[in-house]
Amino acid sequence: MAGETFLNAAGVGKHGNDTIFSWWAKFQEAKAAGLPAVNGTIGALLENDGNLAINKAVDAAIRDAPEQEIAAYAPLAGLPAFLDLSKTLAFGDAREELEELGFNFTATASPGGSGALYLSANNFLDKGQSVLLRDRHWGPYKGFIQNNSLEFETWPLLPPNGNESHPYFARREFESKLEELCSKQDKIMVWLNDPAHNPTGLSMSPKGRSTCLESFVESALNNPGVGHTLLIDSAYSLYADETHAWADTILESLENGMMWPENFLVTVAVSLSKSHTIYGLRTGSLVSMHPEKEVTDRLETVLCVTARQTWSATPRVSQYCVSEMHSSEEGGNAWGEERDRLKKLLDDRRNVLISECEKLGVPLNPTMDGFFAWIEAEDPVAVAEKCAENGVFLVPLTGGVRIGLCALPFDSVPEVAKALSKAMS
Repeated sequence: MAGETFLNAAGVGKHGNDTIFSWWAKFQEAKAAGLPAVNGTIGALLENDGNLAINKAVDAAIRDAPEQEIAAYAPLAGLPAFLDLSKTLAFGDAREELEELGFNFTATASPGGSGALYLSANNFLDKGQSVLLRDRHWGPYKGFIQNNSLEFETWPLLPPNGNESHPYFARREFESKLEELCSKQDKIMVWLNDPAHNPTGLSMSPKGRSTCLESFVESALNNPGVGHTLLIDSAYSLYADETHAWADTILESLENGMMWPENFLVTVAVSLSKSHTIYGLRTGSLVSMHPEKEVTDRLETVLCVTARQTWSATPRVSQYCVSEMHSSEEGGNAWGEERDRLKKLLDDRRNVLISECEKLGVPLNPTMDGFFAWIEAEDPVAVAEKCAENGVFLVPLTGGVRIGLCALPFDSVPEVAKALSKAMS
């Protein structure tokens, strides 16, 4: 193999192109050839005319940045104002009430939500241990996990036999996996992308979230020697109807008497890429919550050192501009109005897709929020290829095909349903 003399074992094992970008390239090739082509591949929000959707309030704030804020390094952990904002972006209105209950928060800036995931993978499990994921998840999770010498286990996205009480959380299978991991690891970590799940657009119900939290806390109480970390990947949550659903669930459970075990940590991976439409500025954070200040202080040190040793410092300009914008009621409202406009683009496209798929008998998965929708498929590549033959480009992933509502022009959504109908027949 070319380069094998120079590459280590991990490097030799890396091969292939990113699936999402390779199918985006197929769309571009078709479009360049003058063929009918509908883009449902990329994970960035586009206007109906195909241009990148920009939150104008954020754009204005970035363009007004002082030159020193553009050029200078940020502190290694992040700008203090941005770290404070991150805690609010992660926990919303519940943050203040949780602090009044005695909880402590820490945040570390990172290059996007991906950097936050890296921080957790690098620090919260030992090499060879497994992260627990739902069986339908964002593909790059695997890379972050494997590059930190970890493995992963999965539990089903939906209850295999259905559940009227919590139809979007497979409790029995989740608890079984927790028990299995606790029997062989001294630390366990769950990555849970909710609400507005990538790649399906699924959001768990309030009952599902409280049940999931209850299961995790019970596992921590029953296994006091095992560290339990729940990471909420909130990449798309600010486009959900319940923007801070997990913070609200945690607060409500505590008010209803839930015990908080010492060996239970909640972390939230925050990303400004989607919520503030600054994908290329690579800005996010990892926010952690625990009742013991000694724990959050120690995490602050460890995560800051990891950041320093990995990417040095997260870009300053976006931290400064976004925290300045949100520091005033006027700025926050301007961002909120733009966010609402962009959310409506997604809601309108999703509603049409659901309606058209119902008419054509296309078995679309439950999808409520965020950038994507999903259809299960035994042979996802074959389905995507048949859709491409009809001018619709989607992304085949493990177990199904991802439909990028974020990229689809509103008027093209019925074409997607028709292509799926032909491909699935």
